[in-house]
Formats: sequence, structure tokens, C-alpha cells
Amino acid sequence: MTFQIHERKLGDPDLDALVEAAVAELNRRYREPGEPDDEYPLDPAAVCHVAVVDGEPAGCIAREDVDEPGWVATVEMKRVFVHERFRGRGVARALVAAYEASARDAGARLVRLETGTKQPEAMALYEALGYARSAQNFGPWADSPLSVCYTKPL
Repeated sequence: MTFQIHERKLGDPDLDALVEAAVAELNRRYREPGEPDDEYPLDPAAVCHVAVVDGEPAGCIAREDVDEPGWVATVEMKRVFVHERFRGRGVARALVAAYEASARDAGARLVRLETGTKQPEAMALYEALGYARSAQNFGPWADSPLSVCYTKPL
């Protein structure tokens, strides 16, 4: 298995297809039948990475700067996604490691993220990688019973 991670910008066809697949999976997990899909938009300035396994785009991750009071030098992890056929091969762990290195190089000192209660595999991954569950949800998820928030110092 050959494995590479490349930085990409939104508008890149491989990245856009992965983000679309990530959003589709979120909608399958969180939307009731007949309920309109959510778009889960990314900031156009997001820094994104794509994992390529054996020449195929396998997964993605995005970084957005947090510009909120109390969140100095903080970035938010978004759209961590690995196509089902590539899961269990360490792709998500490699994407998070590349994300953390890139964020650290950009001056970030803290990563925050939100995932959902219907994504137990994501929660397990973040906890295994040293992310601490927040006592209280933050940002737009502060009152969401389906959200789980995490942080990790870099």
C-alpha cells in the first residue's frame, strides 16, 4: 500500500468529492427521512489535506481558524473522513497527524473539534489520539444534545 497526504484547496476535484461524501454520510446519520439535508459548509479559507492510497483519494481533513473570544491560537478540525473501503488502515490517524503538524507550523496552540453522538468510531479515534472531551460543548454546538466537543493542546 502506498500512502501520501497532500495539501489541497477547496475546488480541487478530489477534495471536493471527499467533502461531498463526508457531508452525505453526516446527513445519513443525522437526518430523519424526508428532512432536508444540511450542507455543513467549510470556510473557503480552510486548509485541507487529502490522503491518497494506491493512487486513489481515500480521505480528507480540514482546518479552520477560530476567531472567537477565549480561543487564542486555536484551530478547528473539520471533515475528518475516510472512504469506507480504506477504513481500518490508519488513514484517519495519518490525516490527524498531518493536520496537527500543519496547525503547529501555522502557530496554533490548541485544536478543537465537534463530532456527534452517532459517530462512536470518531469519538474513539479522537480519544485514542489524546483529545479530551470538553465538559461543555462550545460554539454553535453549545446546546446540541447530539454534539460532543473535544480539545487538544499542540
